[in-house]
Amino acid sequence: MPVELLGQTAEQLRELAASLGEPAYRGAQIYHALYAERRFAVAAMTNLPAALRAQLERDTTVTLPRIARRFVSADGSVRYLLSLTGTAPGRIPAQIEMVFMPGEGRQTICISTQAGCAVDCHFCLTAQLGLVRNLTAGEIIGQVLVALEEHRAQLAPQTNVVLMGQGEPLLNYDATMAALGILLDPGGVGISPKHVTLSTSGIVPGIERMAQEKVRPKLAISLNASTDEQRDSIMPINRKYPLSVLLDACRRYPLRPWEHLTFEYVLLGEVNDSGADARRVARLLAGIRAKVNLIPWNPGELPYHGPTPEAVEEFRRILTEKGIPTFVRYSRGQDVFAACGQLASIESASPAAR
Repeated sequence: MPVELLGQTAEQLRELAASLGEPAYRGAQIYHALYAERRFAVAAMTNLPAALRAQLERDTTVTLPRIARRFVSADGSVRYLLSLTGTAPGRIPAQIEMVFMPGEGRQTICISTQAGCAVDCHFCLTAQLGLVRNLTAGEIIGQVLVALEEHRAQLAPQTNVVLMGQGEPLLNYDATMAALGILLDPGGVGISPKHVTLSTSGIVPGIERMAQEKVRPKLAISLNASTDEQRDSIMPINRKYPLSVLLDACRRYPLRPWEHLTFEYVLLGEVNDSGADARRVARLLAGIRAKVNLIPWNPGELPYHGPTPEAVEEFRRILTEKGIPTFVRYSRGQDVFAACGQLASIESASPAAR
């Protein structure tokens, strides 16, 4: 079976080169061509000698996620339905989603770390899929590379990556961190840690492991409730890692000088959006260098509804007056099921699908 190059680190590629009887630096050249230059055909890696290219074409492969469908939103966002071939040993074919969001001076790419999700947040359509399988490091990186290549001619100077698509990143820890090592490497894909955010439902052991990483993204905690009883009812993971345990891990998390810990709070109308909820959230976050992103719930076939504009503004006002920087994040791409909590591999969306 051919050796898969996508997802291999610089060191692994140096070892591969040596195993082929080549100088180790040839591995570094493959690494640069693949990730920095986005050359996915070995024949296009013209920094390599012809004989080595011929050998690599026989013995290796680069397997990018395949675009099955594109769903283009009226706001310019694009939801991609991607097919994973499952050619690696033990990897069944699967479908995942990625979202590309253009902006002023930047683009944001929302990627998946699992096909489906096992965490079962009750307000999230992705949870309805259950867990299909973990993604490999190459499949995680491949989403970013596909998005950048698709929009190569229109790319803005800054790329943001958010690990907020399908799946719980910290339940696929090793592959996720391997992918991030390449994405954040200045010699690899070269995205700044300031522009990459990993969102977790609150997997405390994963948060504690990530705290020890030398190279890591920003961390976002999906909070969504102001009491354990409330969080138990909408996020069953809270029964394993209740608020006291989760927030203790957050207080111990080593923030860099430029960094805040982000708390995401999906506002569910008449569930968790009251002024009393806001005041409880402020007490929960006391002593943490935090900011809060309020996300009005995005429509889906689930038994919830969004908050009123008045409830959103009151929630924001209370947290802000308590000294917590708070921002309302209205999700993009709702019309094509590309918004937060809507990624459920839906194969129809709007006439813009193609």
